[in-house]
Amino acid sequence: MGSTPVPGKQGGGSGVLTMGFEPGQVVQELGWDSDVDESLRDEIMDAIDADLVEDALEAVDAVLLWWRQDDGDVGDGLVDALRDLSNKGHIWLLTPKIGRDGYVDPADIAEGTATAGLVLASPASVSPDWQAQKIVRPRAGRR
Repeated sequence: MGSTPVPGKQGGGSGVLTMGFEPGQVVQELGWDSDVDESLRDEIMDAIDADLVEDALEAVDAVLLWWRQDDGDVGDGLVDALRDLSNKGHIWLLTPKIGRDGYVDPADIAEGTATAGLVLASPASVSPDWQAQKIVRPRAGRR
């Protein structure tokens, strides 16, 4: 009998399980910098059994977008993340948790998501310092 991942549980890659990554998926990474959670990146690469791509040569299944307050407008970042995303793909927006350098106000995330024509789906606690928010196209745009 397998175990079901518990959203918000830390350690053992449970955050990656909550994010739903699977072997064979193509995942693009945008916004990497020295402050990202390297262990989370490693867990994602283990889950997809491949490296993260920066410049996609084909449509990607998901985009991992690291975003900080100083990176600018969230909506602009999300629009850029759509460039290589497949119609059925989704974005995982990773922002520093409250109290961490670069924290992004949830109102800015909501406004940026709406401006980009996207929908906030589900949050996931994936790292001690980073929170993740799944962002998808509206149902009509996922055909």
